Amino acid sequence: MQTSALKIQIIIGSTREGRAGEKVGQWVKKLAETRRDFTSEYIDLKDWALPFLTDPMPPSMGKYASEFTRRWSKKISGADGYIFVTPEYNHGYSAVLKNALDHVYQEWNNKPAAFVSYGGGAGGARAVEQLRQVAVELQMAPIREQVAIPIIWEAFDEGGMLKDAAGHKKKAENMFNQLVWWARALKAARENDRNV
Repeated sequence: MQTSALKIQIIIGSTREGRAGEKVGQWVKKLAETRRDFTSEYIDLKDWALPFLTDPMPPSMGKYASEFTRRWSKKISGADGYIFVTPEYNHGYSAVLKNALDHVYQEWNNKPAAFVSYGGGAGGARAVEQLRQVAVELQMAPIREQVAIPIIWEAFDEGGMLKDAAGHKKKAENMFNQLVWWARALKAARENDRNV
């Protein structure tokens, strides 16, 4: 069975002023645009301004009480996989990213998740450890390969270029490859379920 083209969303998980996430996200986006095995969409949570979740539990996908949740549902449901660009704040991930994840449920189900993190010495690895648990609860498939950028305040030069570009690019390519494998497999399974 031939599946249609893969769509991967790159979600920037920080909205604070002076954030490094924008530079990291743009770097991921540029690398993703060189790929021929998927198309990518850049989603900055700063552009969404999702309020803290107040909707009741929905009866089914898309049946949300608020307009902003219905718009978010429509946006997220069209993807076959996700790359979350996450900071590490106090050994955890950002509240705005958790809020965005919690706003919808079925839209995330049976899709792979990859992570690009940044922070201090651990490069955001502790945030990703926690996000993996959330992804599993959302019935996502968190992949093993990830990119962790340590000492983020020194990682980019004055021109906005990543200093260790070669090393991080190799890790990103491995991450993309694994994400594509899982996205294809899970998309085929979802399409098979619809055809049964």
